[in-house]
Amino acid sequence: MTTFKQRIFSGVQPSGNLTLGNYLGAIRNWVALQKSYESIFCVVDLHAITVWQDPEVLRNATREVAAGMIASGIDPKECIIFNQSQVPAHAELAWIFNCVARIGWLNRMTQFKEKAGKNREGASSGLYVYPNLMAADIMIYKATHVPVGEDQKQHLELTRDIAQKFNNDYGVDFFPIVEPLIFGEATRVMSLRDGTAKMSKSDPSENSRINLTDDRDVIAKKIRKAKTDSEPIPETLTELKDRPEAQNLINIFAALSDRTALDVCTQYGGMGFATFKNDLAELSASVLGPITEEMKKLCDERSYVDQILKEGSQKAREMSEPILKDIYNIVGFLQS
Repeated sequence: MTTFKQRIFSGVQPSGNLTLGNYLGAIRNWVALQKSYESIFCVVDLHAITVWQDPEVLRNATREVAAGMIASGIDPKECIIFNQSQVPAHAELAWIFNCVARIGWLNRMTQFKEKAGKNREGASSGLYVYPNLMAADIMIYKATHVPVGEDQKQHLELTRDIAQKFNNDYGVDFFPIVEPLIFGEATRVMSLRDGTAKMSKSDPSENSRINLTDDRDVIAKKIRKAKTDSEPIPETLTELKDRPEAQNLINIFAALSDRTALDVCTQYGGMGFATFKNDLAELSASVLGPITEEMKKLCDERSYVDQILKEGSQKAREMSEPILKDIYNIVGFLQS
């Protein structure tokens, strides 16, 4: 078995504001990982257009997501930051993976069913096959690990299936079988208005989410307005199981304070939510405030962010092009 260098790839869509869910579920973890792995972080603008995007809004959102990464602590000197559309190898490998993946595999993808809803026949073909592009995003760099949330595990399993089938079909040991990196508290952050629904940029209620563009006062107000129940905070995790709003806020507190949910329950158990929410509001504002302020500065400095994306795209092309050439050779494409 070939030994591969430890390399991670992950990306985030530039569709709407970055939220607390993006930060706790992904970006914060990337910051911790960048010292330990060769790291590639991508603004996945090709994925964004599986549903129609206003072109100018998409350009601005791409910069904003990149600014959010940098403001959160992703270091362009330590890792590669770029936008996906500027590295053609992603789309080129995606086509090969369209021919490797089986229709039955894609039919099992639950996220397509959720996003297409009742309008399945009216959904774009890109939305249907985008898991193949996601697999290409990872494999074009021969990434060995991907930090994922619970809702992305199915796509990573598909990536593993595609890599394994490619290797088997062509009798090669070329693609690594990528491993997930799943983190602890608040890997799946839920809506502040409905603890059974994921925190989403598309929710019509601004109070359902904390945006990384919110200032400290807005962050604190949203936490204080977050939905809870009438029962005291429990002392054990078992008592949280049927209390989604309480569980969500406790998980957020635990993640922002680098503690466990049990620690938080032990500290606040038996209390009402008023004191807890005040403390969580202060904690959220203190952790996220500096990020939102730095992000705003970076968004005002377009040339700086654009230069980072340009340099990152060049590094990503230099890394991906030789791998794509090897793939073309394996597949049997005549190359000049």
